[in-house]
Amino acid sequence: MTGDGRPRSDLPEVDAFTRTYWDAAAEGLLLIRRCRAPGCGRAHHYPREFCPHCWSEDVTWEPSRGRATLYTWSVVHRNDLPPFDARVPYVAAVVDLAEGPRMMTEVVRCPERDLRIGMELRVAFREAAEGLAVPVFEPG
Repeated sequence: MTGDGRPRSDLPEVDAFTRTYWDAAAEGLLLIRRCRAPGCGRAHHYPREFCPHCWSEDVTWEPSRGRATLYTWSVVHRNDLPPFDARVPYVAAVVDLAEGPRMMTEVVRCPERDLRIGMELRVAFREAAEGLAVPVFEPG
């Protein structure tokens, strides 16, 4: 809940499967999933219990290098959902992780005029709630 009693719209629902991901994020580490099936080996994100490329269930957690390039973005100037309403304007983005997968995120600490497709980014983490951090990206 927000300070005014409205429900927050930015907190993930942590379950038994995603707990590993969120615990790592709280420690400043971005995890991705990698398929271990012969002939596949592809990384994916968002975390799933199976490979979305070959459907194998032989997947494992792997630390990301935390590097990405900006694929696309939109500057959000209006959002009525808490706590986003207090953050506007913000940059909603899709990035290409160095390991291959695309990821929805937010770009922070970068003026809108400096955003460029293909710009290099590095992962950072924003505390969302006690013991819960979400990955965001910043120039670098």
